[in-house]
Amino acid sequence: MEIDINKKLHEVKEWLQKEYSGIRTGQASPGLLDSVKVESYGSRMPLNQIGNVSVEDARTLRISPWDASQISAIEQSIREADLGISLVTDSSGLRAIFPELTSERRTQLLKLAKTKLEDGRISVRAVRDEAMKSIDKSEKDGDISEDEKFTKKEKVQSEIDATNKALEDLFYKKESELNK
Repeated sequence: MEIDINKKLHEVKEWLQKEYSGIRTGQASPGLLDSVKVESYGSRMPLNQIGNVSVEDARTLRISPWDASQISAIEQSIREADLGISLVTDSSGLRAIFPELTSERRTQLLKLAKTKLEDGRISVRAVRDEAMKSIDKSEKDGDISEDEKFTKKEKVQSEIDATNKALEDLFYKKESELNK
């Protein structure tokens, strides 16, 4: 049971890290386009599965699709993702150009980061509630003693506290990146 809790908490941390990698901080990174899904051959596929995404310079990403007929679908998907970037199409693919971060945009990105942190905390709370109910049920069914119940609950709570601290650390790291 505890392994299950650790796995779920680890998934929440990984999710938040992935979400934060998609919030740009003034440097162009291929991870910023990971959330973009492109309509390709009748299904929605991640951008990195239909083309190569590489860094051209500090504020520009080069997107080179493996099939040139996909350029317009890629362009449409990136525009729909509303990442606040401008696109330039040429014969070999697209260039995604990221503007300089304005103070207004930094504020928006910080709000987004806080929202993602809160979503992570909600997920952690759900894992905690599920674990506590499971422990209570085990005690009620006679599988564990009352002392074991309290010991297990304390252990779960310490895991939850550690995970919440890790989520906050991720947020503070992203906040400092955005304020550079």
